Amino acid sequence: MQAAEDLGREVGVVIACQVLGVPRSGLYRERQSLVPGFTPERLPASKSPRALSEAEREAVRAELNGPRFQDQSPREIYATLIDEGRYLCSYRTMYRILAAHAEVRERRNQLTHPNYTKPELLATEPNQVWSWDITKLLGPAKWTYYYLYVILDIYSRYVVGWMIADQETALLAKEFIAETCTRQDILPGQLTIHADRGSSMTSKSVAFLLADLGVTKTHSRPHVSDDNPYSESHFKTMKYQPDYPVRFGSRPDARSWAVEFFGWYNEEHHHTGIGLLTPADVHFGRAAAVRQQRQEVLQTAYGQHPERFVRGLPQPPQLPSAAWINPPKVAEPQLP
Repeated sequence: MQAAEDLGREVGVVIACQVLGVPRSGLYRERQSLVPGFTPERLPASKSPRALSEAEREAVRAELNGPRFQDQSPREIYATLIDEGRYLCSYRTMYRILAAHAEVRERRNQLTHPNYTKPELLATEPNQVWSWDITKLLGPAKWTYYYLYVILDIYSRYVVGWMIADQETALLAKEFIAETCTRQDILPGQLTIHADRGSSMTSKSVAFLLADLGVTKTHSRPHVSDDNPYSESHFKTMKYQPDYPVRFGSRPDARSWAVEFFGWYNEEHHHTGIGLLTPADVHFGRAAAVRQQRQEVLQTAYGQHPERFVRGLPQPPQLPSAAWINPPKVAEPQLP
């Protein structure tokens, strides 16, 4: 600024500011600040004569938030009032009034949902965690269904129990779970049963039964489809079978098909999630013997043609040591 002052004395303030790229307003303010006793005065903010008074603004806000208009947009309210012969202000002013009070949103009281805990379940051996669900099987005519109840062990993938019924009820679910626990010799404190939030799964009768048996129950979070992945994957395997019918002619017909399917699934199906073993091998403790036999076959093949195995002696697929529903996330190491 001092350079502009010096040059301004010779060529004028306008030219000096243009040459040096200095705004004249800044130069004038600096001159004023050098005057002894000078204090800059701020002019009060001027209010437009067209602006609504405070009382008018409150009246508009009360109208917008009243029972009649609380669920409508300012544009809709504006048009409604105009048609009734009333004009309060423009709809843009309505938006500004609402924004000043953080009300440009749904202005009615909203229902808040509780925070549901993310289920984190671990199984390291059979009969520690079961997953159960119910799916519909199409009946012989439109709008007719049969209900397939299935309980699956998440570690072995073994179907420990299944049932086909004409309806889905809490009483049937209670009897089904009780019979399955008895058949598997479940002891108090041994088992956790996981399910979604269907009416049968969350019923009081089922909850009381599980409490009596000493079984812990957990549920999927609402609207979270992958909180029950084992049951969903099993139903997909079932319904993608080549011989799965479009419709079942009767409940005995559905049961006949299910007997064959679950026999195949438990005893013959080599599951990729358990090292290509069958669920029955894992559930009944035959996995180690089967893997040993497979290793001997691979050893023999390697001895006959080692050149075909470029990575050395092959190994049969490993059986996972644990099965998780929602494993906890491992924190990434922080860089220094």
